[in-house]
Amino acid sequence: MKVVETDLPGCLVLEPQVFGDDRGFFYESFNSDKLAQHGLQPAFVQGNVSSSARGVLRGLHYQWPKPQGKYVSVLEGEVWDVAVDIRRGSPHYGKWTAVLLSAENKRHFWIPEGFAHGFVVLSERALFTYLCTATYDPSADANIRWDDADLAIDWPVSEPLLSGKDAKAPFLADVPQERLPIYAA
Repeated sequence: MKVVETDLPGCLVLEPQVFGDDRGFFYESFNSDKLAQHGLQPAFVQGNVSSSARGVLRGLHYQWPKPQGKYVSVLEGEVWDVAVDIRRGSPHYGKWTAVLLSAENKRHFWIPEGFAHGFVVLSERALFTYLCTATYDPSADANIRWDDADLAIDWPVSEPLLSGKDAKAPFLADVPQERLPIYAA
């Protein structure tokens, strides 16, 4: 498995070695020993799958005070996936990085605890999967606006399909500080 650093420290792209022939392909999507060689030792406790149509944007979501690290990939289709550092006191606060994930490139994306996460579907449909380091807790569920001008995320869509919750999300500057993750150097 090849590990590629992004311009946002802590967020990593993982590219598995794919073995294929005329029958199809095989690849290892997760191996704790190989991730540990790169300083990652996530303990996943929950797995999720979502299916979305072209133009659907999910995010930007985060959990606090019970944060989740997320290991995401696409089983079918293609998405543009975004992570935003929203940890109070982080030298990268408000910075974002993005990666194209698809069934074709078989990439995985590691989003550490304390980051907001979202994606937009570029293909007709996308089957998106993610492993989480904490179980979902509705009381910790939070989000920020996908189109927050202060973040200046270069989304490849201008009018995405949003849930009611995501359409009403606050701007990062309007989130009370106690509702944001804390940076631990």
